[in-house]
Amino acid sequence: MVLLWKNAAFQRLFLFLLTNKTVVHPFLILCMTEQQPDTGFFQRLKNSLKKTHENIVRRIEELTLGKREISPEMIEHLEETLITADLGAATVQELIDTIKWKVARKELENPESIQCLIKQELFSILHQQERPLQIDPSCQPFVILTVGVNGTGKTTTIAKLGALLQSQGLSVMLAAADTFRAAAIEQLEIWAQRIGCAFVKHRQGADPSAVAFDALKSARARHIDVLIIDTAGRLHTKMPLMEEIKKVYRILSREHTGAPHETLLVLDATTGQNAISQASLFKDAINITGIALTKLDGTAKGGVIVGISRSLNIPIRFIGVGEKLDDLREFHAKDFIDALFEA
Repeated sequence: MVLLWKNAAFQRLFLFLLTNKTVVHPFLILCMTEQQPDTGFFQRLKNSLKKTHENIVRRIEELTLGKREISPEMIEHLEETLITADLGAATVQELIDTIKWKVARKELENPESIQCLIKQELFSILHQQERPLQIDPSCQPFVILTVGVNGTGKTTTIAKLGALLQSQGLSVMLAAADTFRAAAIEQLEIWAQRIGCAFVKHRQGADPSAVAFDALKSARARHIDVLIIDTAGRLHTKMPLMEEIKKVYRILSREHTGAPHETLLVLDATTGQNAISQASLFKDAINITGIALTKLDGTAKGGVIVGISRSLNIPIRFIGVGEKLDDLREFHAKDFIDALFEA
């Protein structure tokens, strides 16, 4: 229908009908208003999930295609396959229990129908955590506190998020409150210059909460829509790091109503089940309100997104599928599952 609307003759016909006050069929209105999917990004998502596809879908196909019946041995091998796919033990147990139950009730007609069932169940799990970030303009500035361990791609995710928000017409400021990692300030400053947004920094080793305080003050004075604050990402098992982040959190809460309005945890998909451990530790320390899962393009462990959704009940806000600025996108369960199973 979208292709039909792009046809010039069709457009002239539609405008003629409107001009002459002709009753327009709902089909024609749908053709005009239906939005075209971002096929370019969907293809990149499919490409990024290729390794995960081979680790999950391809192995399911190898177990089921051409088989005549669903045997106990097949289910046992399927369970092993799903466990090694980083879906999480609890998720796998639920899937296997569902398959056994449907087999017993004769609701699964053949082995090939198992893949369709798994696709539906994974979508159901992920769809529950599909809650895009909503920027409340009344909070100006809307404060996003980003946390995560070193190496997850936190700094580049901040830059990509800043670029994404600017593309939506919002003004953005980045604040370098990771004052401990060597070159962290410089790296974020370069990104701020590249995407053309405001930037606040102190010297290396400065108090991170002081950076957050000054950034908030500056964002208010300049009427910035969104303030994104970077934080230190030393080993997540080190208590001083958590205490430092808690201090930044307290300062923001004290100085600005509702802040931080979003606490975004950046996780690296290549770490598999360790990403869930990291998320649990951060969740215990502060109120994590959203997750950005990065580096899906470089791993066969993309199935960890299911384990995260099932175990932590934290919204998946964004996924990262590459190094380009526009490779950070809002998470949509249907797109993710379709790309995973089609890749």
